[in-house]
Amino acid sequence: MTMRVLALDTTSPEGSVAIVDDAGLGRVEAPLGDPSRSHAERLPQALLDTLTHAKLSLSDVDVFGVVSGPGSFTGLRIGIATVQGLALTTGRPVVAASALDLLCLAAAAGQEPGTTVGAWIDARRQDVYAQLQRVVQPSDGYESRLLELDAARVDRPAAVLADWAARTVMPEVLVGDGAVLHAGLLPDSLDVRPIPALAGVLAQWALARAREGRTIAPAAVRPVYVRRPDAEVARDGLARAGLAARESSG
Repeated sequence: MTMRVLALDTTSPEGSVAIVDDAGLGRVEAPLGDPSRSHAERLPQALLDTLTHAKLSLSDVDVFGVVSGPGSFTGLRIGIATVQGLALTTGRPVVAASALDLLCLAAAAGQEPGTTVGAWIDARRQDVYAQLQRVVQPSDGYESRLLELDAARVDRPAAVLADWAARTVMPEVLVGDGAVLHAGLLPDSLDVRPIPALAGVLAQWALARAREGRTIAPAAVRPVYVRRPDAEVARDGLARAGLAARESSG
């Protein structure tokens, strides 16, 4: 029986949506449109257009996928809420994945075992979200088996590079808009690649997960922030300031 996945990425300004099946019948992948408009404005029409192009309805989708971060806090919340709503409405399960994991999977496609691959996403404030993995067992598509060498983190690009160099785990392939943005810091020998449309990467990977029964309920999806949201940082700062004021007045 054919299995179909509809996957969505709203962690980047561009965003993307994709539909993939496991019978080789087709693959539809598209950006969400003009990145100067919000995801909330573009998403409904992009979903309808993608389903129409694939000649499918929501009831034909077996699994929904969503990129759960890191990235734009507002964007990823819109994407997660949308997929949760669609999955709840249709009674379908969900597959969620980190953008960093997906970038490493994309970088690992076609690479030999032992190849070190990394992901850098522009985190603004002159930082990058970074992760480093090694190909353990390659396979077709986006099902490569990877070993984590450096967990998801947010830091200055130079600091990440210095740490990786000190541990002698420099990547051979580095993927993401952060890698392109900070290419001047990187060795010339490093294969630097732009960020692909993550919805397509996720849809292909989600098929493998779904075939193994490794899906989750819609309510179980959790955002991957890596960096704490600004609202939390501001709230903690106000709490500390209030505590200090009470202590000084007492």
